[in-house]
Amino acid sequence: MENQDQNVSFFRFEDLRVYGKATDYASWLCTALREANNEMERALFGQFCRSALNIGIVIAEGSSRNKTQFQNHLKNAKTSIRECVAFTEIAHKVGAITVESRNRSRELLMELTRMIGALIISLQRPAITRPSYSENEMNDFQEDPLDNIETDF
Repeated sequence: MENQDQNVSFFRFEDLRVYGKATDYASWLCTALREANNEMERALFGQFCRSALNIGIVIAEGSSRNKTQFQNHLKNAKTSIRECVAFTEIAHKVGAITVESRNRSRELLMELTRMIGALIISLQRPAITRPSYSENEMNDFQEDPLDNIETDF
C-alpha cells in the first residue's frame, strides 16, 4: 500500500508540468547567466534571474488558493514571463547573451505562456457537479483549484 503513494506529490503544484517547466527555465537561465563581465551585467542578470524564479514561485503560491485567485497568480506569472522577454532582448542587445541563448530563452518563454494560458482556460471551465452540502458543511469546505484540472499543463 505504501508504494502507491510514491508517485503522488505532497505539494500538488509539483504535479503540474507548467511548474516543472518554470523551474527548468529558471535553472537554465541562471546557469546561462553565470558569468557577468561587469557591474551592469551583474545588475541585469540579477533582475533577470529574479523574474525567472518568480514564474515558478507564483504558480506554486497560487495553487493553494481558490480558482479565481489561482488565475490571478497565473496572470502574474505571465507578467514575469513578459519581464523575462524584455530582459532577454536587453541582454542580447548589450552583448551579454548569444543569439542562441536569446532564441532558446524566447522559445521556452513562449512555451510557458501557452501552458499557463491553457491552464487558465481549464480553470475557467465549469466545475464538475458536486453533491449538495448544507450551509454548515459548505463553511468547512474549501475547493482546491487543482482538483478539477489535469496535470498536463
